Amino acid sequence: MAASEPRILPVRNPRTGEIDMHITAASGADIAATCARLREAQPAWAQAPLAHRIDVMKRWAERLKAHRAALVEADSIDTGYGQISQVAPDMVVGTIMRMSAIAPIIFDQARRKGTSPVPAIHYDTNLRPYPVAGIIAPWNAPLMLSTLHAISPLFAGCAVIVKPSEVTPRFVKPMMETIREVPELAAVFTYVVGDGETGQAIIENSDIINFTGSVPNGRKVAEACARLFIPSILELGGKDPVIITETADLQRAAKAVVRGAITSTGQVCFSIERIYVQEKVHDAFVDLLAKEAERVELNYPDPHAGQIGPFIAERQAHIVDEHIDDALAKGARIRLGGKSINLGGGLYMRPTILTDVNHEMKIMRDETFGPVMPVMKYRNEDEAVRLANDTYYGLSAAVVAGTEKEARRIADRLDAGMVSVQDTFLTFAGFGAGLSGDSFNYSGMGPRTGILAFFRRQGVLVNTGEPESMVEESLKAVG
Repeated sequence: MAASEPRILPVRNPRTGEIDMHITAASGADIAATCARLREAQPAWAQAPLAHRIDVMKRWAERLKAHRAALVEADSIDTGYGQISQVAPDMVVGTIMRMSAIAPIIFDQARRKGTSPVPAIHYDTNLRPYPVAGIIAPWNAPLMLSTLHAISPLFAGCAVIVKPSEVTPRFVKPMMETIREVPELAAVFTYVVGDGETGQAIIENSDIINFTGSVPNGRKVAEACARLFIPSILELGGKDPVIITETADLQRAAKAVVRGAITSTGQVCFSIERIYVQEKVHDAFVDLLAKEAERVELNYPDPHAGQIGPFIAERQAHIVDEHIDDALAKGARIRLGGKSINLGGGLYMRPTILTDVNHEMKIMRDETFGPVMPVMKYRNEDEAVRLANDTYYGLSAAVVAGTEKEARRIADRLDAGMVSVQDTFLTFAGFGAGLSGDSFNYSGMGPRTGILAFFRRQGVLVNTGEPESMVEESLKAVG
């Protein structure tokens, strides 16, 4: 295909397995022109009072509410009617309103001013937003992750260009309708569709990049940004552990693990993917886990029934099947569920429990991203912590124990950016509260959230006295 010809990309429906949509990928020239337009409009957006940006963002929140049904439906088709799609617009609106309330406080606290050790010199701080922020988002929660990561740079005063995954682009059309209805926002904020080539063009035309995705792709993004000397914020994969102690309420733990492991078919970066249970209560816990998991139903054939949908990406089902095959070949046993099944063209997997697993298996080392719950015994607390930390990931983790004090003691030893105590999957609540943990190891780089990540701080020093003379200083030294 000639470089000037448009690149047409197929889009698969995860429920039917059929290609029922095509998108035209934005070319390098398209991205350059779009970023140039955003860059031209950005100074006025940044120089306007924060109160103006807050007002514009609140008006956009109202348009998101008005278009909620269309946004949910488009995102649901992209995800096979996954659970997160049903609440994604609400999470975006909630984040906008929370940010509207706290942004003035963040700005005030970030600006330092005062007098230096030299009496006649005082200083102040300017917060200079990066002109164009590029957001490259994944396929597993397309509307939510694409849009949440755009909110902070918009409040900061950046112009923002967002590229969701080419696997899940359907929500872009109704999303752009909400943006166009707020002209001030439309001048500095847009979505584009395309693949990795489009993403590379965004990197080349932006001043800061926020990327969410796999570790291998995150490394490519980091290297590309480093060559251009622009900062990158990376939220990458996870292999989240949960530790369940001998003293834990096992019914509570089973309920928490099932929710944490299979929400949205386990296609969440902070899903529970490794379960460590004290050996004395291992068998009892597995029994309870199986009973809890058996209650979960597929959302087939009715997409509005059941709790677990199809794999969004066909390739992901094959990866999960491979992990299960590898575990079985190395001695693991299936207690519940099994490999993926084709229903009406979509690829589904029932909640699956594996026992007799170990760290020689892919299921305990590589990101699985499916509704699989591998359960492993441990003898004592030190061993549990060692196993939980035996990973090159470090996104989040969880502990369920008999008391909060016991759980917190263990949580404080885990190498993870966010830890849920006495529950799992609390990371969503952390984001809603503005809590930002730093990822460990290969799970990311830079802050997960926050306005200040999108500023360059500029120190300004003012001398209210007479400048020192270089000649006079030299004579004093000689004398």
